[in-house]
Amino acid sequence: MSKSGKKVFKIADKIGAACAGIVADMQILTREVGAYLNLYTYEREQSVMVHTAAKLMGSMLFERRYFPYITQTIVGGIDEGGARLFVLDPLGSVIEDKFTAVGSGSEIAMGLLETEFKEGMSIEEGKGLARKAVKAASARDIGSGEGLDMLVITNTGIREEQELPAK
Repeated sequence: MSKSGKKVFKIADKIGAACAGIVADMQILTREVGAYLNLYTYEREQSVMVHTAAKLMGSMLFERRYFPYITQTIVGGIDEGGARLFVLDPLGSVIEDKFTAVGSGSEIAMGLLETEFKEGMSIEEGKGLARKAVKAASARDIGSGEGLDMLVITNTGIREEQELPAK
């Protein structure tokens, strides 16, 4: 609902979340999940798995089903099993996939992703495809944001990148 609010968040060392919906809901949800994941890592003295982070977030969303956070969320990252990606709806459903899109322009973005995604894409190819999908969605959907915020997650950590819209 915000065209300019930050919508990508680091929630653990190699796990991030991207959200669509109400920015305040996204911020509180990702902060709370991040805090629980920090406790998990501290208590167990091991890094958290991506599916664990996604399931935790799904449980937190389900707990609030009668007064939900208005957000669709993508949780992705790298753990011992490799790269993983999950999409969550506002009621906590957790679905694993190779690629996904959320938000009002997701149907447009998904059409492009389904056509052009290939297994084993390089980081630069993946960033280019994400850029193309967001650009297509924002050009055809009034509710889609402007510009692009990306989390690039590798074995060495997370890097945030931002591209502002052309004026």
